[in-house]
Amino acid sequence: MTTALNLRLPSTAGSLESYFDAVNRVPLLTLEREQQLSQRYRDDDDIEAARELVLAHLRFVVKVARGYGGYGLQQGDLVQEGNIGLMKAVKRFNPEFGVRLVSFAVHWIKAEIHEFILRNWRIVKVATTKAQRKLFFNLRSAKKALGWMGTTEVDSVARELGVEVREVLTMEQRLSAHDVGFDGYGDSDEDAFAPSAYLEDRRFEPAAAYERTQHSEQRLGQLSDAMESLNERSRDIIVSRWLTEPKATLHDLAGRYGISAERVRQLEKSAFEKMRGIIPELELGAVDS
Repeated sequence: MTTALNLRLPSTAGSLESYFDAVNRVPLLTLEREQQLSQRYRDDDDIEAARELVLAHLRFVVKVARGYGGYGLQQGDLVQEGNIGLMKAVKRFNPEFGVRLVSFAVHWIKAEIHEFILRNWRIVKVATTKAQRKLFFNLRSAKKALGWMGTTEVDSVARELGVEVREVLTMEQRLSAHDVGFDGYGDSDEDAFAPSAYLEDRRFEPAAAYERTQHSEQRLGQLSDAMESLNERSRDIIVSRWLTEPKATLHDLAGRYGISAERVRQLEKSAFEKMRGIIPELELGAVDS
C-alpha cells in the first residue's frame, strides 16, 4: 500500500455535508472484526480489508479535522489530508500492538493535517523547528486573553509547553503578523506601502547593466595600459604576486631572479607607483579587484 491507497473512498469534491452523511453511515467495527481485517491486510496484503478499515474510520478523520477550523483553510482539504494520514496508519498498524486502530491512527491523522496547515497557512512557513511547531498549534489556546501576553504569562506558557521564552515571543509575533502582497492589492492608498514600492531590484535594469559593463571594460583597459608601461621583470612580479593563483611570495620571486626578497618588494612598490599614473585610484593589493 502506497501513501494513498486506491480504495475508491467517498469524494469530498461535492457537498461536504453529503460526504459527512456518507461516512457516518459506514458501520463501526467491533474489536474482533478490526483484528481480523488488520491480520488479513498484514499477512495477505488484502486491499479490500484495508479499504474496510479505512472506511470505518473516516468519521473519526472528520471529527479531528473539525478541530482545526480556525486556521482559515477549507474543511474539505483538511479532511483529505487527514484521510491520507489514516491510510498511512492502516499501512503501519499491527493488530498485535494491543490498541485499537483509532488510537494508533490519531497521531498519523494529526501529523498530515499539521503538515498541510504549516504549508498553506502563510506564504512564508512560520514553524520549522519542533518547538515552533508545538507553539504554533498550542499558543492560541494557551493564551488567557486576546492581545499581547505579559511577561508572567509568557513564562507560564514556556514552562507548560517545555520551550524557551524567546521561542514563545517569536511565535506570538509571527502569529500576529499577516501576509502582504508584493504588488499590493489594487488601486488603494495601502499600495504605497506594498513591498514593490520600496524593494525594487534595479540590478538588471538595462541602463545600470550597461554602466557596469562600461566601467568594467574601462578598468580592464586601464589595467592593460598600466601593465604595458612596466618592464618585463616588473610586469612578471605584479602578475605573479597579484594576478595568479596561488600567489607567489617575495622569497619565491627572489629565488627566480637571484635577488633579495627586499629588492623584490622595492620593485613591486615601484611598479605600483608607475601604474598609479594610469590608474590613480589603484591601491596596493587591489589590482585583482
